[in-house]
Amino acid sequence: MVRVVNAAGQRVVRVCDCERAARTGYRFSAAGIPLRHRHCSLDSYETDFSGADPSLKFALLRARRFVESYPVETEGRGLLIVGSHGVGKTHLAVGIITALMRERGAQVLFRDFGDLLKDIRNSYDRQTESTEIGVLKPVFEAEVLVLDELGAQRPTTWVFDTVSSIINARYNDKRTTIITTNFRDLPAGGGDLTDVQRSAREETLGDRIGERMRSRLAEMCVRIEISGADFRQNAGRARFG
Repeated sequence: MVRVVNAAGQRVVRVCDCERAARTGYRFSAAGIPLRHRHCSLDSYETDFSGADPSLKFALLRARRFVESYPVETEGRGLLIVGSHGVGKTHLAVGIITALMRERGAQVLFRDFGDLLKDIRNSYDRQTESTEIGVLKPVFEAEVLVLDELGAQRPTTWVFDTVSSIINARYNDKRTTIITTNFRDLPAGGGDLTDVQRSAREETLGDRIGERMRSRLAEMCVRIEISGADFRQNAGRARFG
């Protein structure tokens, strides 16, 4: 903190640059962004490479508008980023929360949905010091939550209940939630199909999280759909040298 004199000639206390930098650094370290994605930003989100689908450019535009509008115009609404493997959903989500931390001072949390479920299951082990509420409390209370790869885990009653508790808690508190998923935002179905037809049918988000929670997401998230080829199978393929 530093003491300064404002335009009215009053002595006031303001946050110095070093403390502001320290606070920003703390927010980044507490965000839980995986090391592989910490370089991701909206500026590094590529949309103009050869063969790029037009939806990439539209998605980036919507992401920038979301950051600019936060938090007044967004009013607690979040984003549902839908697309197949490797089209840049996680990159876009991390780019958004990175911008929110830098430009809006937001407190954010990144959680991979599969890893979150593992942490909750591990909390049931009496030999661990964690508890279910201890795992879920930061998820419930984060100002902005990224829930990555929603629906990736095999749907069970327990998974449905966990999804329901997270989404309902954040919906009721009007907290901003950014979700990525590989599953199309379509209703659950397949009840009248044969076993062979059902096995060949592409699963939807409604199948993976339940139709009631999919409906709730429609209320609390603006949908962004991204199409295109798997970037990791082309420019993003691992190589030496």
